Amino acid sequence: MKITVHNRMPNYAGPWGFVAQVIVMTLAVIIAAWILPGVAISRISTAILSAVVIALLNNFLRPVLIVLTLPLTAITLGLFIFIINAIIILITSAIVPSFEVSSFGSALLFSLLLTGLNYLLELPNRWLTRKDFEEPDEDEEHFDEYEEIK
Repeated sequence: MKITVHNRMPNYAGPWGFVAQVIVMTLAVIIAAWILPGVAISRISTAILSAVVIALLNNFLRPVLIVLTLPLTAITLGLFIFIINAIIILITSAIVPSFEVSSFGSALLFSLLLTGLNYLLELPNRWLTRKDFEEPDEDEEHFDEYEEIK
């Protein structure tokens, strides 16, 4: 019998993964701020700093907020997650001085657009790191569906 261990680490693992996540988030912040009138960034450094803050808040604060609002999220069938994302954007605008969000609605639209842009910008990475399905070798032992193990 042959035991294989699969690498199930996410696409962005380790410190370089955080840098890649910040780069993708920075591009998404720049594009989303350019599209939406209620969101303003003054410089590229503001976009980088806001991307770092959003990434840190997503990694540390978002899971806590999701656990605290779990009953409300379950009642709304997961739609309350959008509200949590908008709250994270508003917290980011309070932390980063030259990142301005005019209203809660703008923060909600910005978070939706940011999510979509992140997905689109991460597609090449997902395509490059995807694993193709491999048929097992005929020489290897394998278990049939109802084989008894002794």
